[in-house]
Amino acid sequence: MPVTKILITGASSGLGAALARAHARADVTLVLWGRDAVRLNATALHCREQGAAIQTDNFDLRDPNELVERLAACDAKAPIDLAIFCAGVGGIVPANQFAQDPGNAQAMAQVNFVSPAIGANFLSGVMAKRGYGHIVLVGSIAESFPLPMAPLYSGSKAGLAMFAEALGLRIAPYGVAVTLVSPGFIDTPMSRPLTEPKPFLMSADRAAEIIARKLTRRTARITVPWQFAWIRALAKCLPHLLLRQILRRA
Repeated sequence: MPVTKILITGASSGLGAALARAHARADVTLVLWGRDAVRLNATALHCREQGAAIQTDNFDLRDPNELVERLAACDAKAPIDLAIFCAGVGGIVPANQFAQDPGNAQAMAQVNFVSPAIGANFLSGVMAKRGYGHIVLVGSIAESFPLPMAPLYSGSKAGLAMFAEALGLRIAPYGVAVTLVSPGFIDTPMSRPLTEPKPFLMSADRAAEIIARKLTRRTARITVPWQFAWIRALAKCLPHLLLRQILRRA
């Protein structure tokens, strides 16, 4: 079944904006949600120039009730064929702090896990009733590693990964696919402040191009750049105690 209506959260910048550009074409309606209205409009303008019909909105995704209400209203206008939950918050714990600031921790947990889980859970039921649909949850390769410099970030992404797999198993019999996207280092405003090495760094547009192509196969997991799939597999072969020691020293 052709995809004609695509919802993308976090579409105002970074990978979300790149995914919007990658999906923009004449036979598609893009529903773009983002926090920054100015940057969101810039993304929308580019996608309109590619022939896509565009709907935009900016609101606080951390409000679960408003999120569900807006998803319901959006789907009622015309069914959402593909929903990409890409909004996310990054960051590491500063070296001079023992733990993450509680306010930042709450925001990160809400945006990275709670909101996409609530949104995907709601849409999965709607899509299952009509027998088709595709939900994409954008996580991080950090989901596979207990990063001591970013416990909340890696933990929230790990929770999202488990949720994606479980939800996919539950709703697959009803014609609905769930894909987890696990990016490594992508050149976005989120990753640029990091001073640590960023191996296999990839541009957002190149990553979005690869993701968009693989989404047509409705695969359960996409890892970009591909080298991180091998790194994850190698790490699983290491004794867990050794992996912990490596990460602690890093």
